[in-house]
Amino acid sequence: MSTCATASRLLTEPLAGTAATAPTWLLLEQPGPWGTDALTSSHLDPVVGRALDAAAKGTGVRIALIRRPGRHADCHEPTTQRVFVAHTAPGRSWIRTTGITDPARLTELDFAALGAGEHGGLWEPYAGDPLALVCTNGKRDRCCALLGRPLAAELTASGGLEVWEVTHIGGHRFAPTLFVLPYGYAYGRATAHGVKNALAAARDGRIAIEDCRGRSAWERPAQAADLAVRELTGEDGADALDVVRTEGAAPLWFVTVGHTDGRAWRVTVAQGAAEPPRPESCGRALGSPARMDVLSIDRLSSCDATLSPAARAGSPLTLSVSRPS
Repeated sequence: MSTCATASRLLTEPLAGTAATAPTWLLLEQPGPWGTDALTSSHLDPVVGRALDAAAKGTGVRIALIRRPGRHADCHEPTTQRVFVAHTAPGRSWIRTTGITDPARLTELDFAALGAGEHGGLWEPYAGDPLALVCTNGKRDRCCALLGRPLAAELTASGGLEVWEVTHIGGHRFAPTLFVLPYGYAYGRATAHGVKNALAAARDGRIAIEDCRGRSAWERPAQAADLAVRELTGEDGADALDVVRTEGAAPLWFVTVGHTDGRAWRVTVAQGAAEPPRPESCGRALGSPARMDVLSIDRLSSCDATLSPAARAGSPLTLSVSRPS
């Protein structure tokens, strides 16, 4: 059996809480081949790539290159390159877009503001279908190319979808992987049917939780907590839930998840190790990647929702649901 099949199918592990963490994404169209570090190993000027990487560091903005599915090895440089910037926080999700002829101009952006969710009227609002970003960078992980590129091609051939290949969204062992904007939910072990369901849900302002890895706006414990509450309640509204706060530190967190209707839950999340050992990336040595295990979901009263876990200790809980680790 191939390394890709072993990593993606046989050595399965929970997907929740494995999405890359980035409140805001900057996506630059760059056809042609991509190297391991695509910002400095592609047809993009490496000087520009390094400058963009430095400008975004510590701002909450993650930069990735995108291209249309299909043949693109050594493709000539386009006259105009499409750029998207998207913020993924609940209730404040947006996508802005433009076409550029000089990617170096992107270094002039206010990355701190973009990371905080403030676009300041930058470019034009994007009003098209949800963006489907399929990871296909074979130089970074060969399974992403072997499994991702056929998926991207199949989705494109089906028509009516806004599909792009993307350089890196994390979680290679879950290939093929998908990222959906504007809400910023990632998916693993993706199939064409599952992708279409996720995009149809996003088009209606909903979230499909099957094969979902989490919302990139949050750290991994909060991603797992959000999905656990959605599974418990059946809530699929994209902006119905938000993470009020996360308390604690590895290996144990208490995440308060709030609903727009006033309900709230305290979710206890523990960090474990994925077993049996598995490669974190295709062709790599076996390891034990960290996993997020939801231990319990406790329904809070309106007053409990404002207290810390220590202050709530010993107080009655209106609902408690335990989930196996």
